[in-house]
Amino acid sequence: MESQPHIRDISGNTALDEAQRVKRFEERIQAGERIEPKDWMPDVYRRQLTRMISQHAHSEVVGMYPEGNWITRAPTLRRKLGLLAKVQDECGHGLYLYCAAETLGVDRSDLTDELLSGKAKYASIFNYPTLSWADIGVIGWLVDGAAIINQTPLAKCSYGPYARAMVHICKEESFHLKQGYEIVTKLAQGNSAQKEMVQESVNRWWWPVLMMFGPSDSDSSNSEDLMRWKVKLFSNDSLRQRFVNGSVAQAKAVKLTLPDPDLRFNEESGNWDYGTINWDEFWQVVKGHGPCNRERMRMSRKKHNDGRWVREAARAYSARHPEK
Repeated sequence: MESQPHIRDISGNTALDEAQRVKRFEERIQAGERIEPKDWMPDVYRRQLTRMISQHAHSEVVGMYPEGNWITRAPTLRRKLGLLAKVQDECGHGLYLYCAAETLGVDRSDLTDELLSGKAKYASIFNYPTLSWADIGVIGWLVDGAAIINQTPLAKCSYGPYARAMVHICKEESFHLKQGYEIVTKLAQGNSAQKEMVQESVNRWWWPVLMMFGPSDSDSSNSEDLMRWKVKLFSNDSLRQRFVNGSVAQAKAVKLTLPDPDLRFNEESGNWDYGTINWDEFWQVVKGHGPCNRERMRMSRKKHNDGRWVREAARAYSARHPEK
């Protein structure tokens, strides 16, 4: 986006050159002010936000598939209703985030096309299969727990529409975490087969969840700019460490073991040191070679095509009744 017509200049002076605009913009950021859609912003800030928010929106939508697969197979009516509500929440989160992205001047249909073409990315964690009912509990506990740690700071980020969307999203994610941990607790207190099932699930999901926070700080190409502009408030590694520290206590409470022989409490730092993450696996999944990448894209394209008539009907109705 080379120009930004009708963008409000906070000083009221339209003669400011680019360097002065950037300086004033960064002064606002450092002062803790929120940037709103009509405010002037550097093109790179706009592009980075668009990439980050759209990737987040795609993740919410694709994240419905691993759990939606278990709605009809949930063991009780209560569990079916709970899981159905959760999947519906994730769909709503995607809507909030696509709307936030559109305030940056992009079209939602273009973002969807980028996802379906494979150009756009989404969270690597959703390219792993759900093989048992225990996976639904572990996803709620670990995956949503990691999401809360990653996303709660975003409710205080510098871009207003994104921050406001995250306030609502994080409230619902907290329910998802409680729902998942309840399932895990019930299974961990069950018979030997149930205990074995939930432990096996934890063993499979633990390391992919740690990868959710993104590459290590030394390999993260976007974090420096995002943190300078207070879109991200904490680094990938610091958020990952916070998650590990909390998960150890939660696992102990239900007598489950985290699958890391190198997990040790560090008296000096007050943190739990953990083993080496398989970053080769992470990058393979990001590049589209994970266990379920192709299936997720196949399902996304199918759902998009199946819903075409709904979008066309909505556009036709809107054109015929513009007053509504």
